[in-house]
Amino acid sequence: MKELSLHILDIVQNAISAEADNILIIIDENMIDDKLLITISDDGNGMDEQYVQQVINPFITSRKTRRVGMGLPLLKQAAIECMGDLKIESSLHIGTKVEVWFQHSHINRVPIGNMVETIITLLINGSHFNLQYTHKINEHQMTFDTRVIRQILGDVPLNHPDVIEWVRESLQGEIMELYQYYKG
Repeated sequence: MKELSLHILDIVQNAISAEADNILIIIDENMIDDKLLITISDDGNGMDEQYVQQVINPFITSRKTRRVGMGLPLLKQAAIECMGDLKIESSLHIGTKVEVWFQHSHINRVPIGNMVETIITLLINGSHFNLQYTHKINEHQMTFDTRVIRQILGDVPLNHPDVIEWVRESLQGEIMELYQYYKG
């Protein structure tokens, strides 16, 4: 995949398939330590220890539509090529946590990509779960949380077109502001 946001989308879709009610995405860009850390955690069905050991094998997948699962193996390989790695922690009926890190400045690191459209895609395709997305750049951060938005909206669904447009504009502004802090 050409963007890390597409890997994030794939992992979160797996969390949704695992019946997660709460999903947390954290992107931590630490320019001082030259590290990019992405953490995705959920409270879904989780995996047993044996399956966790196998999950980065491209020929092991729980999907019924195809016999190979390339998402995590490709992400792990991309991280290793950029002086990083991938770690998965999971427990049955408790949830899963995926951490992947990269040398931020590595020439081969793929870009983070379009996180706004990743979040929008998740909201359009299903709004039964709570999603929190935090993006940090050094000491600055922004957080998007569907629980807060639900409190504001009341009965209006998150995937309503007007809500989607409002979320898109808000996220674009917040992310742009976050990067402006970094650039000073």
